[in-house]
Amino acid sequence: MKQSEETAPLDESLMREVFRTLVERQDGGEETAASRNAIASQFGLEPDVVKNIERTGLEKAWPPLG
Repeated sequence: MKQSEETAPLDESLMREVFRTLVERQDGGEETAASRNAIASQFGLEPDVVKNIERTGLEKAWPPLG
């Protein structure tokens, strides 16, 4: 079962892990949309959830950014 925005919120530590992995893939040269889809599949999340995590991580400057 995939995580969607209608279910319980994700634990912040998981969100940080998703964000870190996403940034690492993008820094490695993977295109944004492809990296979001790959991370969604890897963590069993919907792509929109990954996009929201990405937005939150950027706003809060989560590692590896901050």
